[in-house]
Parts: sequence; structure tokens; C-alpha cells
Amino acid sequence: AMHEGHIVSAQELTVLLQPLFAHNSRNLVLFLQDRLSIDDFTYLSESYGNKNPFQNEILQSSPSSLALPAVDCEATRNLLSFLQKSGDWKLTNVTNLNLSQLEVNASEGNLLVVQLQPLVSGSKEISTLEAIAENDKIIGRVTMDLQERGIHFSVIYTAVRPSRISRRTDVMPELRRQLMAAEEEDSLSYPPLNVTNGNYTCILFYATNFSLRANSLVFIDLTNATFVTPSVDSSASECSDSNTTLSLKYTKPVNGISSLEIRFLMTNKFYEGSARQWFTLDSVEIIQDGEKFAKFNVSAISAPAEYSFHCQLVGTNNLYPARLVPANDEAKNWDVFISRLQIQGFNIENNQFSYASDCTGFFTPGIWMGLVTSVILVWILTYGIHMIMQLTTNNRFDDPKGPALSVPQTE
Repeated sequence: AMHEGHIVSAQELTVLLQPLFAHNSRNLVLFLQDRLSIDDFTYLSESYGNKNPFQNEILQSSPSSLALPAVDCEATRNLLSFLQKSGDWKLTNVTNLNLSQLEVNASEGNLLVVQLQPLVSGSKEISTLEAIAENDKIIGRVTMDLQERGIHFSVIYTAVRPSRISRRTDVMPELRRQLMAAEEEDSLSYPPLNVTNGNYTCILFYATNFSLRANSLVFIDLTNATFVTPSVDSSASECSDSNTTLSLKYTKPVNGISSLEIRFLMTNKFYEGSARQWFTLDSVEIIQDGEKFAKFNVSAISAPAEYSFHCQLVGTNNLYPARLVPANDEAKNWDVFISRLQIQGFNIENNQFSYASDCTGFFTPGIWMGLVTSVILVWILTYGIHMIMQLTTNNRFDDPKGPALSVPQTE
């Protein structure tokens, strides 16, 4: 039993997982989600009544189980590499979730890594509920298939980072918008991808969700391959004082795609209107299998050359503040989703992001509503004062001792 307030460290997790190897467990299934917290199991099931997303009873039906309320992100980040070193496993990445083609040799040690679909960042709770319910069905299908084959296995269900982060009460009065440039790297997050040119860093790239969808069917989540357990090749990136290209190459990101390259093209120019250097992200290119070429023009991604750029949502969706606009026919077959993008391609110091220029303008919809409401109230107040000032009083009054006052109708 673990206390709810205790965060299991990497060393403690190693000790807790030793029984998996002591009993010579030959098959291990790792279900990896992008975000998950222990509170999700109670909050989502209680808030929506009968719509409980966790229908699997594998935890209750298993002969032994262990639930950890909180695990350090550094431990989960290195969990896959630790499991590979701890046993003679045959690693199999299950990405298409087609169980009919899943081959498991029971005579050998198998490590099955199932990448569950990510929870949509910034969406409504009902979308999160549906995403977790779908992941729960995937877990059920995989475990049921292994049980029907008579294969004995152990299961680990975890996530790369927590979905709920409690804030300390002592810092609540000091809450403000904080980016990676203004704060120390959060231990709950992973470091940004850095590209070096000689002995110094020339490109920094960070995102909490980096995913694509091809032909509206094939979903490609590149977050883990780019940041968590990096398997991306960025050696083709180029850096200079005026032009910078971030090249990200992936090998077999999903079944059906043998290679995928994503390029971010940035320029640094002097603009006379502002009398300073500005960097802009001009275009994003996607090259599939060395043949299919998709190009996107970028809108609203620019910052002073000494700054980095940050935006909460970047992609092909028309509602995103920073959009990727298809520039050719092939680009229309792709959808791009990037959450909490922060990028810098020039003037990087101490291997850290500089102050971030955010894509959100100063006049947000809330500010505009406040200004319009204030103008309406001021207009009503002014009109009321003007009407009061137009009121007049009588300049003659009746004298009870004298004759009655006669006021002509014309007055």
C-alpha cells in the first residue's frame, strides 16, 4: 500500500517492479498514455454517472496487483528503457491496434508496447471521457486476445505525465502566465528538443502534443518519439544567422509509412518599420517516404529575433490562433495538431528559451467584451446626467395670502 501523498521515485519503482523479473514473467504488456492521474479513475466515473470509462476488471481479476497513486515523471520517462535492460525481451510496438496481426511467441520473452491514443489537449471533459473510454476498450481487446491464446502476461498501465497537477497554496497569489523562458524547467515536463551546431545550441523546439493525421484516417503521434524517448533524427537541420531549418526524420512512425520528415523553415530579417531584427516561421513541409511532398504556409508565427515564440494551439484547424495553411494539393491530405508550441531558431543563450512572444494578442475577447460593456454603461450614465440637467423648476409660486397664481397655457 502506498500513501496518496507519496511520489514514487525511479529507484523505488525499480524495487517495486522486481517481482516481474523474479518470477520469470515471459510476457509484459506496457500500455502507455500521454496523460493520466489517479484522480481520473474517481472523477470521471463519478461525474458522469453510468458513463464510467473504466469498464475493465483486469485489475480485480488478476492474481496480484499494485496501484501507485503518483510516480515521478523521470521514472515513467525512462520506464521503457529500464524494462528493456532488465530482461531479454523481444520488443514489439503495437501502433495500428490490429490484434489479428499481433504475433506473440510464448516461448520467448515479449515486451508489447501499446501506444494509446492521446487525450485531446484543451478540449471539453466529455471528449476526455470518450478518449479514455476508447483506450479502456483497447486495453480490454489486447488482454482478452492474450487470454484466449492461453498466454500468461503482466500488464503495466501508466502515462508519460500527469493530467492533474495540484498547485501549492503558498504561490497562489503569485500566479501569472509563465513560459519555459521565465521559469526553471518543470520536473513534471520533459526537456525541449535541441539541435546543436558545433558547441552551441542553435534550435530549441518544444510541444506537449505533436501529432498528425494522414488522409483523415491514419493518426500519427510524434510526441514521445520527439521528446519523451527521442528516436527522431535531426542531423539534417541547418543553422545560420539568416535562415534556419529544423528537420525531424522518423523511421516507420506507423505501419504503412516507412519514413517521415517534417521541416520547419525559419528566417531572420531586419524590418525598417520596427528598426529591429524579427524571426518568422515561413513554412512547414512534410515529406512522406521521400516522394509525397506537402507544404504549408504559416500565419501569425513571428517574434523579435532575441525572443522565442509560444502558442497554445498551432495546426491546420481554422479555429487555432496560429494556422498552417495548405500550399499544395498534397497538404490538403494532412492535418497537423501542435499544443503549447515553443520554438526558437536564433540567438539562443545558455541552452534555454529566451523570453517568449505569445501568439495571443493583448486585446482578447474578454477584454473586448469588457471595453464594449464599459462604453455602453458610460453612455447610459452620460445620457442620464444629461436628462437630469434638462429638468427645470418653477420660477413663480402661489402666495396663500394673495390671489391665486394664474399660469397661461403657453407657459
